[in-house]
Amino acid sequence: MAGIHITDVESAINYWRERLPSADGFSLAPQTRALAEVYALMVYYHEVQADEGSMPAQALEAWLAWYDTTPDTPCIAICSTSQGDEECKGCGRSFAEVQHWTDMRPAEKRQTWRRITMEGTAWRFNKYAERAVEKPAE
Repeated sequence: MAGIHITDVESAINYWRERLPSADGFSLAPQTRALAEVYALMVYYHEVQADEGSMPAQALEAWLAWYDTTPDTPCIAICSTSQGDEECKGCGRSFAEVQHWTDMRPAEKRQTWRRITMEGTAWRFNKYAERAVEKPAE
């Protein structure tokens, strides 16, 4: 099973905190609380990833709802894997990741996103960064 990185758990917590803010200043919405419990355990046990398969259902559901608000693919429509490259110069994914993207689970996709973002060498992050800008929802 793929792991869900702690930064994604943090992002999901912040998404839910903004979406369902505390009415009294100290209580949390159920989604935020479920994710916060996972986050607290990760911090306590010095873990950087939560196991997708053993994540509590309510926390996973809240994480998936946040995930649905993120861009699905890092593709910027400049694919060098179609030219024989093992790693796409446009998005940074491997040939296998490009080929199997639609079959990958959300946690696997986020692992790929994290890797290519940390590497920062793909054209989506420099040469053609304007193509990677997300359009605001209408």
